[in-house]
Amino acid sequence: MSKTTSRGGPGGQRPPGVRSLVLALVLLFTLWACGKNEAPPPPSTGVNITQETGPGKRGPSHAPGDHAGEPSDAQRIFMTVCATCHGIDGTGTGPAAESLNPKPRNYTDAQWQASVTDDDIREIIVKGGQAMKKSAMMPANPNLKDDTATLDGLVQIIRGFSKKP
Repeated sequence: MSKTTSRGGPGGQRPPGVRSLVLALVLLFTLWACGKNEAPPPPSTGVNITQETGPGKRGPSHAPGDHAGEPSDAQRIFMTVCATCHGIDGTGTGPAAESLNPKPRNYTDAQWQASVTDDDIREIIVKGGQAMKKSAMMPANPNLKDDTATLDGLVQIIRGFSKKP
């Protein structure tokens, strides 16, 4: 008496060739799925940080003398640190802003832009919010204290968001 199981053949064995057929189908499906998008995706570095700043713009512009395509240190810092809270458009609506109280500064606010000096901006960048009697969530960047070019670049980026009256 031959014993048949749910696997199809006597003693639970698959009929000869089924395993080869399944492997061939899996291989064909894999090749078909991989071949659907033959062109590689375009290179991406995330947000385009070479575009101009300000209302309706996407990110920091290059400082005079910078090589196009190579972001300055200020641009890299803004896009990786500052934009997390202040947003790439400077409106204070970056990805982390929703969970912060108080909300990050909106750099497009003309009244705020007129109320601070470039030195005020440099000081809060270096010392952080808590030292300046502002939000403790604004981190200090003491490593930038003697990096005038980067600080000036960050000030230029922030000033670039100003809405002209």
